[in-house]
Amino acid sequence: MARKHSKRDAYRDEPDEEDVVVPPVPCWLCGRPVGKTIVWHHPVPKSRGGRDTVPMHSICQQTLVATFTNSELQRFGMDVEGVLANPAVRKFVDWVANKDPDFTATIAKKQR
Repeated sequence: MARKHSKRDAYRDEPDEEDVVVPPVPCWLCGRPVGKTIVWHHPVPKSRGGRDTVPMHSICQQTLVATFTNSELQRFGMDVEGVLANPAVRKFVDWVANKDPDFTATIAKKQR
């Protein structure tokens, strides 16, 4: 069966998916625009009743998980300023500020 309209119809009103420009989404922790990979992080862990998600870089999410326990993350909730008050997190955010949005590195494991 033939198409009613061609893919490149000059009279079509709606834009192609390639033509749509999506503004970059800022990371919840560091504020840099996220790259190709977006991690949807629960600031309040799901095990503690968290439902809201925020966009983050994978390296930023790994840093939070390595630095805080679920109980600590629950206490902070959606307050990013409380998280940034931690000296280790502040040092990380200052270090990653000039990196590429798709930058990734290994993060130290959580101390048990």
